[in-house]
Amino acid sequence: MAKETNVKYMDTKFICACGNEFVSKSTKPEVKVEVCSECHPFYTGKHNQTTRKGKIEEFNNKFGYSVDK
Repeated sequence: MAKETNVKYMDTKFICACGNEFVSKSTKPEVKVEVCSECHPFYTGKHNQTTRKGKIEEFNNKFGYSVDK
């Protein structure tokens, strides 16, 4: 009876919006995703890092703190 309740785990084709396709395992035969490791900015190196230095300088200027003492 337990065999009837188990889901089928199969090879799955993942299709990204950028056109990249790769195979992994899942319970569905095909899955469409919006981002993958080929187009995600973090993995491609095209992400924008916010600089904490600018925020600290903005805070210090707003409240009149001087870094050079």
